[in-house]
Amino acid sequence: MIENKYDIAIIGGGIVGAATFYKIQKAFPTLKVVLFEKEERLASHQTGNNSGVIHSGLYYKPGSLKAKNCVSGRHELVKFSKDYNVKHDVCGKVVVATDKSEFKFMDQIFDNGVANNTEGIEKIDQKQIKEIEPSVNGIAGIWVPCTGIIDFVGATNKMAEVSLGINPNSKIALAEEATSFVHHEEFTTIKTNKATYDASYLIFCGGLQADRLAKKDGVSIKEKVVGFRGDYYELNPSAKHKVKNLIYPVPNPEFPFLGVHFTRMVDGEIECGPNAVFTFKREGYGKTDFNLTDTLDALSYSGTWKMFYRNMSFGIDEYRRAFSKKLFLKTLQRLIPSLTMEDIRPGRAGVRALLLGQDGDTRDDFRIEYSKNSIHILNAPSPAATASLAIGNEVCEMAKKHFKL
Repeated sequence: MIENKYDIAIIGGGIVGAATFYKIQKAFPTLKVVLFEKEERLASHQTGNNSGVIHSGLYYKPGSLKAKNCVSGRHELVKFSKDYNVKHDVCGKVVVATDKSEFKFMDQIFDNGVANNTEGIEKIDQKQIKEIEPSVNGIAGIWVPCTGIIDFVGATNKMAEVSLGINPNSKIALAEEATSFVHHEEFTTIKTNKATYDASYLIFCGGLQADRLAKKDGVSIKEKVVGFRGDYYELNPSAKHKVKNLIYPVPNPEFPFLGVHFTRMVDGEIECGPNAVFTFKREGYGKTDFNLTDTLDALSYSGTWKMFYRNMSFGIDEYRRAFSKKLFLKTLQRLIPSLTMEDIRPGRAGVRALLLGQDGDTRDDFRIEYSKNSIHILNAPSPAATASLAIGNEVCEMAKKHFKL
């Protein structure tokens, strides 16, 4: 059917998919684009269940795609949010050292921040920490004024809305899962759970399903996506005064996550977390969620076990905290000693997609590849939401080159 013929199909309606849609449509207003999202709303998975932080660029290796796109993407995201009234606040954060053993790591991320042009960062002492966050226990830290908070779901929906405003003939297909792809010489036939479409070119922004979508599209990758759930607690109203904005620990470079932190959300709630535990369901947000296919897929992969072995002590601690409010509180008290059991209540959870190599190493940097008439975003971990518009630019430039737009 002629109405189901499109120039470009984007698979995945998280913020990276929406940002790519926006950038493609802005650069090529006459192109007819369809975006497929298998859930009933956009931003249902990683985008809608993350910490809501506009990252600064402090943690990422200088020269990496993460560093480059986080900083440029942050500037674009803040401007977009101002232009289109997306709820956000560039409130700043403190990164706090509670022990002298952390100074070496704190200096490393500070140097990264300087190299990455993270504007305004400065080292601060105990007194300055108290001036910014009076309840925090720290002996030294870093003040990062350009970090902020944002409604990522709102930003995703606004990007999609603006894109459709550019070309009303484009489409967002919600609750429509792309299940198969048949390549012809000049186009690809996409079958979904509802209909059949033809598209000249495809862009995959599948997040937690990136590796599976790549294989469905005939792309061979050696790595596998493995999911890790992050549980959050929330501060009860009586304890909210203990957190003004954002409070982070100095991250342990041996562990592939940033550690438990405090975040004031745009709705005024204060979240504490997340931890990081292996999930038995890629899109499972409950502690006991289970999917046999996902579990076998992950646990039959050698890279998963090598990562478990390499991070065994961390993993055990994370699992214990996942099922113990008392242990979770103990971790929080490293930064805010006055917190009590009555101050916190269980909150939501998110799932992070890690692209694991067969050697058990996480593929830390963003990874975007071209194959046939498709572009695949194979790895977009944090800070992908912050960097989404910059990632959209990268994909748009790649599309210009490979799709000859």
